[in-house]
Formats: sequence, structure tokens, C-alpha cells
Amino acid sequence: MQNSVITKWFLILGKIEGYSYLVLLFFAMPLKYFYNTPEYVRPVGSVHGLLFVAFMILLAAMFFKVKLSFKKACMAFLLSLIPFGTFFLKRVVQ
Repeated sequence: MQNSVITKWFLILGKIEGYSYLVLLFFAMPLKYFYNTPEYVRPVGSVHGLLFVAFMILLAAMFFKVKLSFKKACMAFLLSLIPFGTFFLKRVVQ
């Protein structure tokens, strides 16, 4: 894959993963703890987990193939742990 294609997919997947994190935190988890309906956490959490793993694979591709610096790769990883963080990935990549 070309570097620009990897970067494009990294940014797209980062946004999708960020949205899934927000759905998990602000939809599924409140339903579980405030309304005693835990059945939403497993499917939403599973989708988010799959997207997170895919994001980490693309982050590794960014580091090894696109030659993203170690500092920027660490920053991208940390942004993936913070709600709304992955929406700022473009600033890290550029």
C-alpha cells in the first residue's frame, strides 16, 4: 500500500473508532448503569474492540511503513484512549 492510502485509512478508521468509543461511553454504559439494561454493552463493546484492534494495526503500519515518528505514534495511541481524542489525529499525522 502507498503511504497516502495508509494515512487516509488511518484517519478514517480513527474517526470511526472514536465514534464507537463515544457510543460505548455515552450510550451503552449509561444504559447499563442507570437503566439496568446491560444488553447493549456487549455488542457495542465488541464492535468498538474490533475497531480498536484495526486502529492499532493501522497505527503499526503508520509507524513501520509511513515512518511516523515514535513520539507521534505514542501521541496517536494516547489520543485513542481519550474520548474525542481520535478526532485530532490529523494534527498528529501532519
